Amino acid sequence: MRYRTIGNDATGRAEVSVIGMGCLALENRPGHLERAEPTVRAALAAGITLFDTGNSYGNAVHGSAAFGVNEALVGELLGRLGVAAKVFVATKTGHIRTPEGGWDLDGSAGYIRKSVDGSLRRLGVEQIDLYQHHRPDPKVDYAESMGALREVFEAGKARMIGISNANPAQILLAREVLGDALVAVQNEYSPAFRTSEPELALCERLGLSFLAFSPLGGMGAARRLGQAHESFGAVAADLGVSPQQVCLAWLRTRSTELIPIPGASRPESIADSALAAELELPAEYLQRLP
Repeated sequence: MRYRTIGNDATGRAEVSVIGMGCLALENRPGHLERAEPTVRAALAAGITLFDTGNSYGNAVHGSAAFGVNEALVGELLGRLGVAAKVFVATKTGHIRTPEGGWDLDGSAGYIRKSVDGSLRRLGVEQIDLYQHHRPDPKVDYAESMGALREVFEAGKARMIGISNANPAQILLAREVLGDALVAVQNEYSPAFRTSEPELALCERLGLSFLAFSPLGGMGAARRLGQAHESFGAVAADLGVSPQQVCLAWLRTRSTELIPIPGASRPESIADSALAAELELPAEYLQRLP
């Protein structure tokens, strides 16, 4: 496994695996929950140290808005496996669930102040490694949300702060309010979704980590990546690896700040993704990719 650095002098620096793991899928659908522990074990065995969850993740399999179940599952598994102090866990606030299991937003300072305590309890930690604002709430001034995150940081409840689904103007505002407490931006980025390139370029300029979610196109599209993007399938066939490995290795080359966080619900899929950390794509193959 290879590693990249998150953080700075003010927050301290953490070395994390260059391929992370998104945890939403661990119990997101029927049949996933019993594979959760083997999947996390496979990730750890492959050298993955960055795990990304969210306080609103996980209710589809439960039939109601079972808020926080993904955080609780991640915290319980990492604790039981004895690795909680050895890995880097990122979580999020600002999304809420409706009683019907749908999605809504609450970026208010009051909600953020309250929700961090629930995340600490469910994860079983005294300090969250990376606490992220999940998505801008159009009903709330973004500066208010960022100010609440600064309070969380100053209270020592989060070691580092991140934002997600943010545009360049929001990144700059967050930087203004949070200062060096802001270390990361998590936006979607994949062969099918390239509109976050301005945010990626800004992260490079500011020295912020860029966590790419849905790097394989999302749960429904990941298995068809080689068919949907034929150049990745062709390179994979030439190299004798999976199209998913080629995609993640290609993403590594996009920026030294970029860390893909593919989701996984099976041990085989996260083990395959982790192999992309060591896959070097020769120049002639990179020229064939978009």
